[in-house]
Amino acid sequence: MEQVQISEIVAFLENAYQVLNLKYFNGELPPVVITVQSSPKAYGHYTTWDAWKKEDAGFREINIGAETLDRPIENTIATLIHEMVHHYCAMSGIKDTSRGGTYHNKNFKREAELRGLIIGYDTRIGHSPTSPSESLVAFIEEQGWTGIDLSRKGLVGLAGGKGGGRTSNVRKYVCPECGCSVRATKEVHIGCLDCDTVMELEEK
Repeated sequence: MEQVQISEIVAFLENAYQVLNLKYFNGELPPVVITVQSSPKAYGHYTTWDAWKKEDAGFREINIGAETLDRPIENTIATLIHEMVHHYCAMSGIKDTSRGGTYHNKNFKREAELRGLIIGYDTRIGHSPTSPSESLVAFIEEQGWTGIDLSRKGLVGLAGGKGGGRTSNVRKYVCPECGCSVRATKEVHIGCLDCDTVMELEEK
């Protein structure tokens, strides 16, 4: 059996951070240390202090929860961007949370929605529940990023969610004749006018 390499997952996330930094933050975000650690109560976290040191330089940390790595790739990337928005707000002096960093305010919602995320609301954690927009899903597909088929198993009780495997709410419909595709955030009945045929839901 081939050796499992968590380092490959971290390398993928590091590369994704650089790509997303250019796409959504004009390449202005400072480097961070990206980790994959057990995080049973959250999909990810961001440290508001320099958790890592190298000589005289300090670095913030973005962690992606090990228990939820095997969600659809668009959800994992949405979590990464969620934490990158916290990084952006911290670097820009924007207060985006309260209650010890657990309650996400409207500043966070505004900045997150500017960067390809759909933000919901939960009375406990505010404007925090995160899912990918159709445009973000399309960008992920353009990059050729695919799912991570490894996760740490254990008890997961996520704030604002149930269990560790929430699936994407974005559906893709494809014309069986010409291959043209569209996305929708709910089940719809849609047709391709060019081919005069019903578009089919693509199975994940």
